[in-house]
Amino acid sequence: MLRLVWLAASRLFHGLKMLPREAALALGGPVGDQKVHPRRFWLALGITVPLATITWQAIPAVIIVMSPSIDAWAVRTVPGAIRKGDLVMFALSHPIAGPRPVSITKRAMCMPGERLREVERHSVFDGRVTNSSYYCGDVLLGISRPMGRNGQRLDHLRWGDHVIPAGFVYVGSDHPEGFDSRYFGPVRIERLTRMERVL
Repeated sequence: MLRLVWLAASRLFHGLKMLPREAALALGGPVGDQKVHPRRFWLALGITVPLATITWQAIPAVIIVMSPSIDAWAVRTVPGAIRKGDLVMFALSHPIAGPRPVSITKRAMCMPGERLREVERHSVFDGRVTNSSYYCGDVLLGISRPMGRNGQRLDHLRWGDHVIPAGFVYVGSDHPEGFDSRYFGPVRIERLTRMERVL
């Protein structure tokens, strides 16, 4: 039994001892009568280990954005107070989003104390409201649509002309089909996490 343990340990030690040579071969070992250069292995290891460590540390902090409504593919959390134009992430609970809350990323587009104005458009046939345009001051934030991509009815925010109350932010995007505060209204600031674009 002791002999088997000794044999296994000896093979393991020999394998570890030969690892630089074998790796050097894999990284461009001898050609013709040239010798193997194990320093290639140590150089490659010296480059790849720090890069792998940095990547391993960074990846958990990066979140992939699945929505085309934001001009970012990947974002990460950043500290600090939320300002107008910042990317923000929050959990949305809404029948359109599905049975469970989903994490979405939008922009803070109209802040507490700013005037949010809704301008309704009426049908020429029956006078019903068909959609609304939303302005923060004089800046157009977006126009609601009566139907979603899958044909579902979209009830838009009935706002009128009011100041955004303290503790709330209108979130949106530049995408005409974005699902944002046009439909679910301003969001409480404490629900928002400030983000920054990585890619």
